[in-house]
Amino acid sequence: KVKADFDTEMDRNDENMNKYANFISSFVKKENLKHLTKDAVKEVIEYGSRIVEDKEKITTRFQLIGDLITEANFWAEKDNSNFIEGKHIIKAIEEKYYRSNLIEKKIQELIKDETILIDVDGEQIGQINGLAIISLGDFDFAKPTKITANVSMGGKGVINIEREVKLSGRIHDKGVMIMSGFIAERYAKDKPLSLSATLTFEQSYEEIEGDSASSAELYALISSIGKIPIKQYIAVTGSVNQKGEVQPIGGVNRKIEGFYDTCKIKGLNGKQGVIIPKSNVKNLMLKKEVVEAVKDGKFHIYAVSKIEEGLEILTGLSIEEIDKKVNDELYKLAIEFKKFGEEKKGRNNNKK
Repeated sequence: KVKADFDTEMDRNDENMNKYANFISSFVKKENLKHLTKDAVKEVIEYGSRIVEDKEKITTRFQLIGDLITEANFWAEKDNSNFIEGKHIIKAIEEKYYRSNLIEKKIQELIKDETILIDVDGEQIGQINGLAIISLGDFDFAKPTKITANVSMGGKGVINIEREVKLSGRIHDKGVMIMSGFIAERYAKDKPLSLSATLTFEQSYEEIEGDSASSAELYALISSIGKIPIKQYIAVTGSVNQKGEVQPIGGVNRKIEGFYDTCKIKGLNGKQGVIIPKSNVKNLMLKKEVVEAVKDGKFHIYAVSKIEEGLEILTGLSIEEIDKKVNDELYKLAIEFKKFGEEKKGRNNNKK
């Protein structure tokens, strides 16, 4: 008996792309389908990379590739074409997506009529757009989610509302604790953290799991502490460690496309975009509409490796200005909290 593991992806190099073309040729002969043009083969390979979300890899799930070619053959026949062309591959991909995205369309309608509240313009303090993935088995899509943070004088630290009501998974809890560690290291070395802060995903009624929104939560918290407005037309994805490094996440393409679709519904203004981890750039395999919007300057993608970079993009301020505002507010809270404690102690002594 020999143990064998079969990978679902392989390197996207010349050798493997030639093998892909050979597979396609064998498949269409076996299934008695039309042959593919050069552009069609290119689109199939692009689709193979999109499945694994990596421009340097390509899927080995050949059943999916075969299904795509079979459907593209149908559209080629409808078009009275002698070959399966690139446009037929694209049509097959679009139709496959259309058959699965009913719930996504319903959510977009709720965003459009403002039943789900999402801001894609202006600036707000302690509020940011995060990006969550909703999985329906064989179909995943992204839903923008408003994340808010409130800060007051106190000593409870950062309170994760989802955790308090048992709607937070362990990984999400860990992300919030890591974020608290970053705040403590950066801003509490010369003063106590005399604050109570609450974080929540607004209009969310199911369990929150994963740490891919931890950077967005951190931006919202810093905004609330320093009373610094955040640009609502820039959504954020990415996890963060205690040292402020932005770490890669999954589903980056769907998240970018999900916010693009929301901005399109609410009205593109040329300022909107998404902040992603720099280490996710190699995973970008976006649909053509989004790529064209980026090329035309109608939509933007920002890649960051540190929290400081994201803060500067979201606020328009330098990190030095941001740190000063946050430190000043934390110092005020520490003084007021100490003063309040002394006054309370004095009142209690007088009662005695």
